[in-house]
Amino acid sequence: MNATGERYFNVFGKRQDPDGVYAAVIPKWTAAMIENQDFYINGDGETSRDFCFVENAVQVNILAATAADEGKNQVYNVALGDRASLNTLFDILKIALKTNGVNYDKASIYQDFRTGDVRHSQADISKVKNLLGFDPEFKIQQGIDKVMPWYIEFLTK
Repeated sequence: MNATGERYFNVFGKRQDPDGVYAAVIPKWTAAMIENQDFYINGDGETSRDFCFVENAVQVNILAATAADEGKNQVYNVALGDRASLNTLFDILKIALKTNGVNYDKASIYQDFRTGDVRHSQADISKVKNLLGFDPEFKIQQGIDKVMPWYIEFLTK
C-alpha cells in the first residue's frame, strides 16, 4: 500500500472558526478587527510563520494523490516556503479589511512572548516542489485578499 504524509503549516482559508479551541491566528485576528476589539500580539511582533492559503494545501493533496511512483511513500511539508512576521500579518489584514470597507484604526498591543513559542517557522518545500511539481499559487497577501470577503460576510452575521 502506498501512503503519503503531509505536514501542514499554518493553513488558513474559508470556514475557519475564530472561536474554536485551535483557532488559527488569521481568522481570530480578523474577527477581533471586524468587531473593533483591542488587538494583542505576543512578543514584539517580529515572530514569523509560514502561512499557507488552503488552496495551496489542496493543490498539494491533489498532486500527492496523483503522484508518479517516485512521489509516493513520502512525507511532504505543505506550506508556502516563505514567512511573514506577525507585524506584517497585522498590516496585511488591516489593508485587506479596508479594501473591503472595514476600517480598523487601533494600534496593536504587545504583550509577553508565550512560553515555548518558536521565534521563526518556515517550511522547506523543496521536496514537494521537486517530487510533485508543487508551485504555490497563492502568496499570503493573495490568499488573504481572496478569503477576506468571506471572513467579513461570515463574521458579521
